[in-house]
Amino acid sequence: MDKSITPNDFPQRLRANLIDQDHPSYEEARMLYNAMIDKRPRWIVPCSEVADVVAAVNYAREKHLLLAIRGGGHNGPGFGSCDGGLVTDMSPMKQVDVDPATRTVRVQAGCTQGDVDRATSVHGLAVPAGLVSTTGIAGLTLGGGTGYLTRKHGLTIDNLIEVEVVLADGSVVTASDTRHPELFWALRGGGGNFGVVTSFTFRVHPAKDVYGGPIFYDLAHAAKIMRWYSDFLSEAPRELGIFFGIKTVPSCDPFPREIWGRRICALISCYNGSEADGVRAMQPVRDALPQPILDGMMQMPFVDLQALFDPLLPKGLQWYWKGDYVDDLSDAAIAAHAEYGSKSPSELSLMHLYPIDGAVHDVAPDATAWGARRARWSMVIAGIDPDPSKAPELRRWASEYWAAVHKHNPHGGAYINFMMADESEARVRASYGANYERLAAVKRKFDPTNLFRVNHNIRP
Repeated sequence: MDKSITPNDFPQRLRANLIDQDHPSYEEARMLYNAMIDKRPRWIVPCSEVADVVAAVNYAREKHLLLAIRGGGHNGPGFGSCDGGLVTDMSPMKQVDVDPATRTVRVQAGCTQGDVDRATSVHGLAVPAGLVSTTGIAGLTLGGGTGYLTRKHGLTIDNLIEVEVVLADGSVVTASDTRHPELFWALRGGGGNFGVVTSFTFRVHPAKDVYGGPIFYDLAHAAKIMRWYSDFLSEAPRELGIFFGIKTVPSCDPFPREIWGRRICALISCYNGSEADGVRAMQPVRDALPQPILDGMMQMPFVDLQALFDPLLPKGLQWYWKGDYVDDLSDAAIAAHAEYGSKSPSELSLMHLYPIDGAVHDVAPDATAWGARRARWSMVIAGIDPDPSKAPELRRWASEYWAAVHKHNPHGGAYINFMMADESEARVRASYGANYERLAAVKRKFDPTNLFRVNHNIRP
């Protein structure tokens, strides 16, 4: 670390709020959503406007500092921080401007999913995005973005109209289909490799009251339900977002005490429409599958469904996750899921299969950087627990579970938002498939020195 670089070198407006290792707020400011990751940046720069981001990027480039970008601060592998470098923290940038007449919303990069949902829900609208309201909208979008509305309206990036970006040279540009189209193409799935996106403009869709919630079944039924789910999904109306999970019932309210700690498989669903239509859409589920141990589906505001599981996943838990794109659920893969799902090391550990179909498949594989338009699911296996001493066990379980099912997934890649920092370059390449070389060309043009490398890096 260059001792000659001092805070006095920073622009005056940044010095005023600069958080260094001696600052009383440093320990709190450096904490990450995933407490399994412990990084100590040299400086954290809270940015309240685009000019602050520009100044931070210019400073990091000129001083050859490692640069990490933080939006909503939810990044699983901890790419929102770095050791010994500079963190550009956009969490103060939370403006959301909804235009119900044009059905668009402009969102600053420090917003969480919940910030966006609360603003759009006033107008009965929503951005097709994530499933947990504490998720940062910036990282979710740049990775692709999947959620309850994806089957009907596509990925989050499929609803992205334009972005404002601070480039490696400190310039600020707007990227869209008509302005800097190659950069816009790359940002839709290519992660934080090409610049610092300071705002996003999305298309929004009607989503007011929905019929949604979880249905839990005893884990003994996992194989049967997975086979049924694989067949059902292709016939399900696109208004129905439905994902499969292997989980444990948390030992807390609002779950009935008599099922606390019970290992289960689950279908978690959202029908974007009336309760009567939602009940009809879910009738095949209730007709075909065994008696559930809990049926928690009900009509509720979409914004409430988005936040339903937030209390279970606060900041500061231990996380280790592995992902895969899944093309088929073979009998061998299903058997592996049933085996390893029954061995989860904690009540919060889980496996989820999120559908990639419907509107996602309507978009050509090379239309955006996101590289899995023909997969059927995005899988995540996550070892989660509040106890730091369980970190090795969480890693071991998630890694062994992943290895057992990965051999049945020929795609080879995964959703980058479900990949830890220890993934190989080959896995990153596989995640983008045929789009990788085009991404590398965009990287060479917009970030030839690889300033933006604290990420799943695409090398120039």
